Amino acid sequence: MTESEFNRLADAALAQIESAVDNCDGDIECNRSGNVLEIEFGNGQKIIINRHDVNREIWVAAKSGGFHYAWQDSLWHSRRDGSELFGKLAELFAGQGEKIGLP
Repeated sequence: MTESEFNRLADAALAQIESAVDNCDGDIECNRSGNVLEIEFGNGQKIIINRHDVNREIWVAAKSGGFHYAWQDSLWHSRRDGSELFGKLAELFAGQGEKIGLP
């Protein structure tokens, strides 16, 4: 994958996540600064999602741990546990009592 392809795919994923959070009915704040999304829940818990250009991955940091996702077979997959990015985010949001509308 070229750098420009990675940037296009990662930016589209970040935009999709940001839009889904903005459309959530819950007590959630989402702030984007360049390649970093910071999502804060009403209880103060945070999820940080960023584009990691060097490894061409999307990184997710949450209280439950850190997760790295690479583009594979038209989806963002974890090389560690095989999870899919949007599925993992849905799981993390559910752990906060929130539901997010991601594919």
